[in-house]
Amino acid sequence: MASALTVMFLGFFLWPSVTNAAALRKPIDVPFQKNYVPTWAQEHIKYINRGTEVQLVLDKSTGTGFQSRGSYLFGHFSMQMKLVPGDSAGTVTAFYLSSQNSEHDEIDFEFLGNRTNQPYILQTNVFTGGKGNREQRIYLWFDPTREYHSYSVLWNMYQVVFFVDDVPIRVFKNSKDLGVRFPFNQPMKIYSSLWNADDWATRGGLEKTDWNKAPFVASYRSFHIDGCEASVNEKVCATQGRRWWDQQEFRDLDGLQYRRLLWVRQKYTIYNYCADRARIPTMPPECARDRDV
Repeated sequence: MASALTVMFLGFFLWPSVTNAAALRKPIDVPFQKNYVPTWAQEHIKYINRGTEVQLVLDKSTGTGFQSRGSYLFGHFSMQMKLVPGDSAGTVTAFYLSSQNSEHDEIDFEFLGNRTNQPYILQTNVFTGGKGNREQRIYLWFDPTREYHSYSVLWNMYQVVFFVDDVPIRVFKNSKDLGVRFPFNQPMKIYSSLWNADDWATRGGLEKTDWNKAPFVASYRSFHIDGCEASVNEKVCATQGRRWWDQQEFRDLDGLQYRRLLWVRQKYTIYNYCADRARIPTMPPECARDRDV
């Protein structure tokens, strides 16, 4: 539970009234069936209130997952999630975008479960041209199992931004001029899944899934997609600045958003590939531009 000091800090530092903030558009709540279909083990997906909410169920036999009906090249994608409560060690709940080839692009939220009363870890990653190894890990400033919270991705030609409740927790800028590939020409589908990953998810695999606590349930609602739909055969989705997320104010974070990002970096980041010299001896060139150092 957040301390009183944290709550005061959020109110004072994160949400002052600022006229030049590039506010994201409010997601449109739509039923699951409008934008998504089951991917595997559909009998482990439960529909509530005519599909306005769904639950993914993991037991010892299988997990489950779903994917978007369309493929998209740029846009704003969000979902409200309530994670597996209690002893979730060994489980992973994921929300991600991915293309479909050997040199794939991918934008990941992965929620790594933990023992009861131990915090979830949110791991993000960005793959470009099949290359990943850009993991960052943070703790959240709230309990993600008690209530629904919004997780979203803003993706355009200039940046990929990960948001938690409209707070930017990570930026991946287009650093093509530095020799870093950027996801700009491979349409991606949106996926979510719940599965057992106790070989690595919690304390590097030391904590195993306690199947006596099964079934494990993750809940979802507000299946928002505002993107440029493209078939997987198309290379370019010609928005040409016509969508709101293509406009000038969304080509970078503003001052308030960078302060929020710095707050996450200083208070909640527990791993950042940009700072891991033992694993990556030379700092990746995108790290300075992404303000990760």
